[in-house]
Amino acid sequence: MILDRLFKATRLELLPVHVLGGVAKGARWTLYPWTAYWRGTQEPALHEVLAGLGDIRGWNCWDIGAHFGIYAVGLAARVGESGEVAAFEPNPASFARLERHRQMNRLHWLKSFQAAVSDVAGTAALCTYGDLKSTTTHLPYEGETPVTAARPVEVRTLVLDDLVGSGCLRPPDLMKVDVEGHAHHALAGARQTLSRHRPILIVGFHSEAEVQGVQSLLQPLGYTTRLIGPGPATTWIGNDVLFTPATPA
Repeated sequence: MILDRLFKATRLELLPVHVLGGVAKGARWTLYPWTAYWRGTQEPALHEVLAGLGDIRGWNCWDIGAHFGIYAVGLAARVGESGEVAAFEPNPASFARLERHRQMNRLHWLKSFQAAVSDVAGTAALCTYGDLKSTTTHLPYEGETPVTAARPVEVRTLVLDDLVGSGCLRPPDLMKVDVEGHAHHALAGARQTLSRHRPILIVGFHSEAEVQGVQSLLQPLGYTTRLIGPGPATTWIGNDVLFTPATPA
């Protein structure tokens, strides 16, 4: 695209702007791409749910699949320095912008990890199909092989229970998970943390295997569910779902 080349050549894409609406309203941001982030028009129902949490000062929040960090930055501003936010993003291009936004807003209590979250620590192939600017780069779906056409990029994988157990992260009060079909693996790596602390979760779903895997993990823990959207009301796939613990942890 001509606009892409122009912004890249002139570095106008990094021009500072302020977020006009949503959970990160007022934060410093960069102009381009994905301007819906700073315009405040991206995923309004999800922003409304996060705003509806009320006063979350001091909370510990995890943003798994953070992309450019609009939720991580917004949550960090709301929890304040007494809280902690952890943002995980394996895509190197997206992570660079996430880190820029963290620094622009001087959020030292926002911890950023250039890594995917899974049930095994190590490395994995991130399928990019040659477009690191896409929001749909992902670890392989069930049955998907990261062949040459997928233009895989090797990324680090982390296990959440390990990070809590080592003291690297505080147990979460809130987890937002949107990892393109890998949420059941990400949450399997947090099985102990989920059982002990039962945080609020918001999960974006992209496959039937992901739905079934997450349900099998969370149903025994006593969660109630509410569909957020923005997809059809007849399925979780293509939607975000709010999971609320039915009883206090």
